[in-house]
Amino acid sequence: MRNPLSDKIVTIKPSGIRKFFDIVSEMEDAISLGVGEPDFDTPWHIRDEGIYSLEQGRTFYTSNSGLKELKIEICNYLKRRFHVEYDYRNQVLVTVGGSEAIDLAIRAMINPGEEVLIPQPSYVAYEPCAILADAVPVIINLKEENQFRLTPEELRASITDKTKILILPYPNNPTGAIMERKDLEAIAEVIIEKDIFVISDEIYSELSYKGDHVSIAELPGMKERTILINGFSKSYAMTGWRLGYACGPVEIIEQMTKIHQFAIMCAPTTSQYAAVDALKNGDEDVAEMREAYNQRRRYLLYAFKEMGLPCFEPYGAFYMFPCIKEFGLTSDEFATRFLREEKVAVVPGTAFGECGEGYLRISYAYSLENLKIAIGRLADFVEKLRKEGDKS
Repeated sequence: MRNPLSDKIVTIKPSGIRKFFDIVSEMEDAISLGVGEPDFDTPWHIRDEGIYSLEQGRTFYTSNSGLKELKIEICNYLKRRFHVEYDYRNQVLVTVGGSEAIDLAIRAMINPGEEVLIPQPSYVAYEPCAILADAVPVIINLKEENQFRLTPEELRASITDKTKILILPYPNNPTGAIMERKDLEAIAEVIIEKDIFVISDEIYSELSYKGDHVSIAELPGMKERTILINGFSKSYAMTGWRLGYACGPVEIIEQMTKIHQFAIMCAPTTSQYAAVDALKNGDEDVAEMREAYNQRRRYLLYAFKEMGLPCFEPYGAFYMFPCIKEFGLTSDEFATRFLREEKVAVVPGTAFGECGEGYLRISYAYSLENLKIAIGRLADFVEKLRKEGDKS
């Protein structure tokens, strides 16, 4: 029998995040700090709107690009929160989560052999999506001494005559790094000079702990060359509703919608009705969750300092990225031993790119109670490793 599989698909590695999640799901008394999923329930008024839509029989397809009311509210939200204006009629596409939007944007914009710049450590889907679109992924290794921000020097050094797109993953998963206005202005100059485009993944935009998030699309000359991607999973605790969106230039959104039309048809109707209410009435919920995350963030920074585990201060998302290089273990070895010996799951930094070696991603999208138990186990494990090092 001939080989039924695509060579391209076979060469793509499975997600490094799920490996540890699958193990911990079958381990008694284990705690997972590995998955980036809010521990909050979706706010009741949002769930209620979804229920009401079902009671009213709103179970049909929406338009391919999304429910008109939702697209209008997305535009209102972006203008109100981040000072970016879009036309709901032809510059907004509602997608099945932000991940679909990333995939669509790359496929709609790339010709085979063109290059996509991917700063790492970053979300695991960017590189596979680029490969699936027959792009050439070009990795930019971010550095802790720069607080894992992308510098204009790093960007300029990575651009060739084949470069088409820069992925801009801020606030960042897994590091929690952010890009402030001055940082964005510096790289925007290079982007405009070199005539490249940006896919700005802003799914964590509401989870910024150092002033309001700034979108690169807001800067002069950038809106027309940026696809802004966002969604409802992180800000509104709506992971299972599978809803995101992309906003950008008409000609790009039109082609993204075409792919979406053939592959998906439309995002879930119930989720779209619920999301209208989230955008209209969810600001207070977002603020409460952000404050809870910030409390957990400060607790973890203090705990790491107490156990002598180096970790730069992240100002976005809900992740910490502590350094474990002192122990002489790879990130995968550390995470595997920690899970087996202390029953706590974290994610090796290498799941987010090779430059993540020597780091761990620890999510604080969990209750403070569970965090305290898990971090107590981490302190014990770190002490054990240090004693092992002393003996050797």
